[in-house]
Amino acid sequence: MRSTRRTAIAVAASTMTLSLSACGVLNVSGDSSSASPTKGNDVTIGLLLPETANTRYEDFDYPIIKKQVASLTKQQGKVDYQNADQNAAKQAAQMQKMIDDKADIILLDAVDSHAIAGEVQKAKDAGIPVIAYDRLAEGPIDAYISFDNELVGEVQGRTLLEALGSEVDTSDKIVMMNGSPTDPNAKQFKAGALSELNGKVTIAKSYDTKDWDPKNAEANMKAAIDAIGKGNIAGVYSANDGMAGGIVKALEGAGVTKLPPLTGQDAELAAVQRIVSGEQYMSVYKSYPQEAAAAAQMAVAKVQGKEIEFDALTQDTVDSPTDKGIPAQLVTVTALTRKNIKSTVVADGIYKVSQICTSKFASECSAIGLK
Repeated sequence: MRSTRRTAIAVAASTMTLSLSACGVLNVSGDSSSASPTKGNDVTIGLLLPETANTRYEDFDYPIIKKQVASLTKQQGKVDYQNADQNAAKQAAQMQKMIDDKADIILLDAVDSHAIAGEVQKAKDAGIPVIAYDRLAEGPIDAYISFDNELVGEVQGRTLLEALGSEVDTSDKIVMMNGSPTDPNAKQFKAGALSELNGKVTIAKSYDTKDWDPKNAEANMKAAIDAIGKGNIAGVYSANDGMAGGIVKALEGAGVTKLPPLTGQDAELAAVQRIVSGEQYMSVYKSYPQEAAAAAQMAVAKVQGKEIEFDALTQDTVDSPTDKGIPAQLVTVTALTRKNIKSTVVADGIYKVSQICTSKFASECSAIGLK
């Protein structure tokens, strides 16, 4: 993916808590309301999400999109939600059914961005717009909304180097646990991380992890420990939090008592707790409410013919392997560490302190002032 405008990294918690309306996203001004809508409020938005192993899709993306669509359509619009359980063939069948059922528009978070291109073309042929959500699918999509994925990798790599300290050396050995090779985001995370890590540390082992599966990450980490030696690993780059959990199991299973700095992404509750306890150094916090609400706004504006609103929501452009200059919105991210749990995921209402600071983590929470 190539972006014509880099999204700036959030440097303060206040950046992350701006509402969409404050950013001019949800209450777009102008005369778009006078446009002749192609549909009224009785819209049907197909929502195809890729899997359930990552808790964000069921806990945040779907319910937020559903609520936002209802709000934008005076409770008349509906969301036809399907989850592919990490099965590309299943997702293709789900998308075909949405095409057959004449959905007004489809929000697609692809399991396999290349394999789904045929269904994207079928939707186009049927006059159904497709917005790529979170992952950039191939084929003639109408728009794309996601986080700045190379920036995610850069934040991970940069924060890992910060954790290693000023004495970091090119001889320090790093293990890279990248995401699924079928997910275009994984390639972008990896590229961003390498832009920070290359020339500063040694990438001793690097894995592309099938299906983002924590069990596969655990097995890969065991192999890395056997090859490098448990005492010779200075840090571990994990592309997401689920895999970080598998990596911790492998390290602790090998008898490592002082865990090396470990990255993650998605700010899953278990990962936030690992950050509190010191098992994981950081995660990347991405404002799912902002991404999901903006995706719903984009879908409704597109299907109702409100082009001024749609254009205001897609001021970036990206390139996929099949199409150039795709209208896009890239949402910013921030590094989540022990220092800013309260000002990010707690302040934004993702988790309550009571959810994070269970009895198991009470003393660690108290030590960092998380009460």
